[in-house]
Amino acid sequence: MTKVIVGMSGGVDSSVAAWLLNRQGFEVEGLFMKNWEEDDDEKYCAAAADLADAQQVCNKLDIPLHTINFSSEYWDRVFSNLVDEYQAGRTPNPDIICNREIKFRAFLDYALDLKTDYIATGHYVRCETGPDSMCLKKARDGDKDQSYFLHTLDQGQLERSLFPLGKIKKSEVRAIAREQGFTVHDKKDSTGICFIGERKFRDFLKEYIPARPGPIMTTDGDVIGEHEGVMFYTIGQRQGLGIGGQANLPEEPWYVADKDIHTNSLFVAQGQQHAALFHSTILTQTIHWIAGQPPGNTKNLGAKIRYRQSDQACSVQPYQDTGYKISFVRPQWAVAPGQSVVFYEQDTCLGGGIIEARKS
Repeated sequence: MTKVIVGMSGGVDSSVAAWLLNRQGFEVEGLFMKNWEEDDDEKYCAAAADLADAQQVCNKLDIPLHTINFSSEYWDRVFSNLVDEYQAGRTPNPDIICNREIKFRAFLDYALDLKTDYIATGHYVRCETGPDSMCLKKARDGDKDQSYFLHTLDQGQLERSLFPLGKIKKSEVRAIAREQGFTVHDKKDSTGICFIGERKFRDFLKEYIPARPGPIMTTDGDVIGEHEGVMFYTIGQRQGLGIGGQANLPEEPWYVADKDIHTNSLFVAQGQQHAALFHSTILTQTIHWIAGQPPGNTKNLGAKIRYRQSDQACSVQPYQDTGYKISFVRPQWAVAPGQSVVFYEQDTCLGGGIIEARKS
């Protein structure tokens, strides 16, 4: 019998993924990963409750549940990178790094040691065998598609991974969980930092990065306020700037347009359509192609620079020997260095890279 270990988070998605695989005749086991324990307390840490929820589902399915602590791996491979990127004034995506380093590296290695054939997760994506390689496809439920977060997977990881939820809608997942008597059927989806949980993000970062107040400046160079540290702000951010209305200026809201880590300055632009918030060109150092090589035609691709964005027409070409230039047909709003640009050809996710810089 084919053996698969499901990453059980204690949420509804991984619970139903395990149920679906069990019903399909796989030999199913669960694995609960604990990956953060720096500040475990009742206010923030829900690991014990999540473990109890995962155990309840596994008991219902009559499958074993393994537990593993990847806190050291998480700190070394994910969180230290997160802190370094913020200190450099960039905006990293912890979910992408976490998937690459923990869910499809540390977890996969552990599962293979247990002589399993596949790992499975509750991600909303599809994996199909193409003519030349394994293909990562968008989920049938477009509102839940998570291919953006999995664009760093390679052929070996895809060959060993199953995604049971790729062809069904989230509403069906909750209905199945309810019918099976899973107590997690109406559990809220996690929206916090990967494996760390929901908390006031700026306050959390201050525990690891010293605050360095500095000037908030308009794109014309006028000082209109003071920030708490440029690393605590994201390009396109509107809330939490503390600059409100300004004398002799319109009442339109302000948005973060740029950050200068060297001068410790935060630049803001007024109005969502301000030119400073739009860029047509993105530069990356490297691009990870899921197939192991770029597609034959890189002049007519779609791309996302953030989760849930619709595909944006672009072209990709080599740039200055070591990098790549991505040129968009339409200027993109709030391009944030440190985030990922992910490429698509219709419903196939081709890969992506980290945004290093942007140009108008």
